[in-house]
Amino acid sequence: MALIELDPDSPVPPYEQVRAGIAALAAAGELTAGSRLPTVRHLAEELGLAANTVARAYRELEQAGLVETRGRHGTVVTARAAQVRIEAQRLAQRYAEESRRLGVPAQQALVLARAALDLPSTASER
Repeated sequence: MALIELDPDSPVPPYEQVRAGIAALAAAGELTAGSRLPTVRHLAEELGLAANTVARAYRELEQAGLVETRGRHGTVVTARAAQVRIEAQRLAQRYAEESRRLGVPAQQALVLARAALDLPSTASER
């Protein structure tokens, strides 16, 4: 799971970085349905985080239906996790269509989307 890299300078909390990293890996197909995630303790040690931080990320992933905890068999990626990307693309398309319908310029729509996602805007958009 070393594919997750945390940014200690990010305003995004570590648990959210872990959650988003795992969700992104699943959406990109790098973690397929049935892939077993490392134990909470193992991933926490690997990332230098408290176990509760990783446990929170796993809980949120489970609440979203992206992973499933199977007791002694560990936590695995669900089939639904791969569909998140498709759903996100569909919602992004819908947002773009609605923005155009409202007459919102593309750059402003991007700024609004970044603000909604709590992402910093680039210097060229300011």
